[in-house]
Amino acid sequence: MTIGTSSPTWSPDARRVPAGLHFVATPIGAARDITLRALDVLAGADVLAAEDTRTLRHLMEIHGVALAGRPVIAFHEHNWEAVRPKLMRALADGKSVAYASEAGTPLVADPGYQLSRAAIEAGVPVIAAPGASAVLCALMVSGLPSDRFLFAGFPPATSKARRDFLGDLAAVQATVILYESPKRLQALLAALVETHGADRRVVVCRELTKKFEEVLRGSASEVGAALEGRDIRGEIVVLLDRAPRAAPSADDIAMAMSHALTTMTLKDAAADVARAFGIPKRDAYQLGLALAGDA
Repeated sequence: MTIGTSSPTWSPDARRVPAGLHFVATPIGAARDITLRALDVLAGADVLAAEDTRTLRHLMEIHGVALAGRPVIAFHEHNWEAVRPKLMRALADGKSVAYASEAGTPLVADPGYQLSRAAIEAGVPVIAAPGASAVLCALMVSGLPSDRFLFAGFPPATSKARRDFLGDLAAVQATVILYESPKRLQALLAALVETHGADRRVVVCRELTKKFEEVLRGSASEVGAALEGRDIRGEIVVLLDRAPRAAPSADDIAMAMSHALTTMTLKDAAADVARAFGIPKRDAYQLGLALAGDA
């Protein structure tokens, strides 16, 4: 985490943080990316839980948020089953519990959803204090379509499982976002060439919001070549452009036109079909004329 200038001791709103489970997004790099509301929650919650307690303590020190004797409990993928009952007891007692992942938004590639689900089932309020997210940050700088995207997490570590995993994503009509270990990045790019094709557009984001931030954009083969022989370090986000649409068949277009003509005028049906299939409006109109004449 990048250490910024320390702030004066944080003075939260005088109101007590309401009872319930509060998910707190923390910076993915620059410490100043914390939100004022997140600082309020961290300063006022009865119990603090964190994927990495050292990271949370350090972040609170940077911003002058005192622990004031409050417990800080580790909750991560290796201990969540044992620790969850302790946090649930605190919630059952009417306390406010703040949970922060090591970096970014809780529940994204961390075990927080187990706690969220248990709290919801117990009728406990679940509140989000939103903020930084490597997924959304990478999407913003990628230049890839953002109207529809899929976060698919970490690919499997073994070769066959990785290829199968990527193969299932090859036809997805959305930008796909992955997390990856820097040690496996080259293997991932090679597998992408194999499963998605050398020309599939990809973006590799490294160390977002940090001092050595880097974004590489290009085809899978180009980005792989650019990283060849490099000692890659840091947090990695990989984005894949949406799959190219298969060219529609003449039968598909004719069927769509026939259906459109049952509820629209010829002019409107032609415009609708032309837009849906990316064909010239004149061609769609001529097809509609022919189908109307056959009817």
